[in-house]
Amino acid sequence: MKLTALQLLLWHGVLWMAGEATALGPAHNLPQSFLLKCLEQVRKIQADGTELQERLCATHKLCHPEELVLLGHSLGIPQAPLSSCSSQALQLTGCLGQLHSGLFLYQGLLRALAGVSSELASTVDLLQLDVKDFTTNIWQQMEDLGVAPAMQPTQGTMPAFTSAFQRRAGGVLVASNLQSFLERAYRVLRYLAGP
Repeated sequence: MKLTALQLLLWHGVLWMAGEATALGPAHNLPQSFLLKCLEQVRKIQADGTELQERLCATHKLCHPEELVLLGHSLGIPQAPLSSCSSQALQLTGCLGQLHSGLFLYQGLLRALAGVSSELASTVDLLQLDVKDFTTNIWQQMEDLGVAPAMQPTQGTMPAFTSAFQRRAGGVLVASNLQSFLERAYRVLRYLAGP
């Protein structure tokens, strides 16, 4: 009886390790240069996003994104998930797909902010360009690994801002959501890049 239990325990351990190796195995195929470039892109986008938030706060007194959450729901501003990127259940293919989809979503949301204000136009444009570059970098890596979908995704319905206030409030929420998304992405990329 004890021998059978021990065999089952060992067999379970072997299966668990095999599952872990399958989930994390391809991570070793990610070039260090790709991971370091991604980390650099995250930091750049975070700096751009912080600048956008600070300028919206200073110019338009939209300093408390938590007060705008209800408005965010009514405006239909979506958030991008990164559930496949959690360190407990990392699935490299799914994680790269979610990173790409999330960045693609934020590209569309930033486009929807066009015209937020003349003094912020260059900041929004720069942020959009940096997010687009990061999106392209992730897609290229997915193609290199042979895990890219057959077709690039298409942009879903984006929020329609009907007033200058909604566009500015949307800018704070989009920048805040993007920052949260990038913080999670940064942790995963650091984990994949190793010590």
